[in-house]
Amino acid sequence: MSHSMIRRPVLWAALVGALLASPAVAEDKLPTPFAQEVLIKTSLLTLNDANVTGNYTVLHAKLAKPFREQFTPDKLKQAFKEFADKKIDFEVVAAKAPISSKDSQIDDKGVLHLNGFFDAVSAHVVYDLDFVPSEGEWKATKLEVNVKPVKTQ
Repeated sequence: MSHSMIRRPVLWAALVGALLASPAVAEDKLPTPFAQEVLIKTSLLTLNDANVTGNYTVLHAKLAKPFREQFTPDKLKQAFKEFADKKIDFEVVAAKAPISSKDSQIDDKGVLHLNGFFDAVSAHVVYDLDFVPSEGEWKATKLEVNVKPVKTQ
């Protein structure tokens, strides 16, 4: 893993708010902590698999419908090009528990915000994820991931 910080702000679907002007909130309450961990890990591991394989089709299929309509698998591939080029692999999140950096919340537009990090030996995998109800379940509209090397003394 590179010793420089990798920060890839990715495709914030600002249009999602407009597309979901009056969201039909299938879930109007916070998912349980366990369900939140599942959302975080499945989103990050699907993104990681896409970066490692170069195939963004599954990631695209798992995103919220308004997001899928705006961004093709090829656009996702371009957005995460730096991760693929540097062969960043953060599959360690499968074995770790996420550590929240902010309280989980659903904003007034029905967007679920999950922020935190995974504490790995050589790096922290920091995430900023947003989800909206789409097709009867919470699906991602924002995937922002930073991989920050841990400084050794």
